[in-house]
Amino acid sequence: MSTKSPSELEADETAQKRAQAEQFSFDVDAPGMVDVTTESHENPANHQYTVSIDDVTNELMACTCPHHVFCKHMAAVENATNDGTLEAFPSEDDKDADPEDCDCDGLKGFPCWPCVRIGRKELPN
Repeated sequence: MSTKSPSELEADETAQKRAQAEQFSFDVDAPGMVDVTTESHENPANHQYTVSIDDVTNELMACTCPHHVFCKHMAAVENATNDGTLEAFPSEDDKDADPEDCDCDGLKGFPCWPCVRIGRKELPN
């Protein structure tokens, strides 16, 4: 039996319907931090938010949008991660590959930010 109130269940159902009806793009800048853009808006750049995911439980935690309950952005990320089209946590094998924007070669041994951000290299002390 669900511990959610009827209004919370209705909000979840509404978010799921909106997530299916609208078009979203996703970008994983850091593990567990998914940038979600609502592409179906006239100006998508004004409708970009970040959804965070717990790295232990893989549960959705929060969204930076103005809604303070389970929202369409969280529903879209949930759907994309559940069906395998979005990997919010890169595997250990991904850390070995150079990111597309790696510039470590030009930094004389200092790691570039893209490699630090994905955990491939660490900043020296």
